[in-house]
Amino acid sequence: MVVSVSDISLMPPPARRASIQRWRRRSRVIAALRIILPGLIGLILAGLAATVAYNTFTAQPVAAGSSNEPIRLVNPRFVGRDDRGRPFVLIAATATRDPQDYQKVYLDKPALVLDDEGPDPLRITAAKGVYHEASRKLEVSGGVRLAGARGAFETAQSLFDTHTGELVGSGPIQGAGPLGQIDAKSYGVYDKGARMVFKGGVHTRLQPK
Repeated sequence: MVVSVSDISLMPPPARRASIQRWRRRSRVIAALRIILPGLIGLILAGLAATVAYNTFTAQPVAAGSSNEPIRLVNPRFVGRDDRGRPFVLIAATATRDPQDYQKVYLDKPALVLDDEGPDPLRITAAKGVYHEASRKLEVSGGVRLAGARGAFETAQSLFDTHTGELVGSGPIQGAGPLGQIDAKSYGVYDKGARMVFKGGVHTRLQPK
């Protein structure tokens, strides 16, 4: 019920005083709420801002990658020379360094070219390979193929020594050379591919000229 001034004037003095006191109390409550509510809203906003700032400065940065993740290169190309200055080129689809042994690099689909600058380069391809930086030796395996001016051969694995520039293999090898078909249990490639030596159960089928 709303009490107007005219209503109050008609009330007896005790009732009028009580009504005025109630009105004053309501006025004081309303005035207090007008001060308290904005203050509470400000405190809430300040708390939210402080929480956001705290989370921003204390959050751990997302690591770009684990330190144990291997280093991987795509389409790498390595150019070098042996101790006699003879050049070679090594390429691969990918090269991945062993995270447990940084001296070891795994190669996917490696291709080695001996005497790349010469008239008769020898190309060796394989499914996979491992390069040992400490010994400077390259192991290739899986469908190894040797191809050059003196013929084409297939074998299971080969080892290339970048110190000496020599290529050797202890697995069976078969293919065709200038003299015809050749099968052997081991082989070696020397003098930038100019000389190939076959050992162990060598079988040759000569091709008539």
